[in-house]
Amino acid sequence: MVDIQNLESMLASGRDTALLRLTLGNAFIRKDKYEQAVEHLARAVELDPGYSAAWKAYGRALAGHGRTQDAAEAYRKGIAVAHAKGDKQAAREMEVFLRRLEKQAPD
Repeated sequence: MVDIQNLESMLASGRDTALLRLTLGNAFIRKDKYEQAVEHLARAVELDPGYSAAWKAYGRALAGHGRTQDAAEAYRKGIAVAHAKGDKQAAREMEVFLRRLEKQAPD
């Protein structure tokens, strides 16, 4: 299990990387602490906008936090990133998540 305290210590020591933020975000998602997850994952995609795994987790965190429109937008951006990088599996997963969101909240 990931120790959030150790990860936060790494962050406090100046090691602010997209991977560290993704790991922290996923740890908070597992604890249903979506607000904290959103904060870290937003920073992850800011640090590395081409990181499809971070976009996928960011969309999940936003959805868990009840921010459906923002989650859909994160998935759309993530799908574009994944397609550009040839990451077909991540693109497919985010497409499924996006369709589920769109079914839950029709415009």
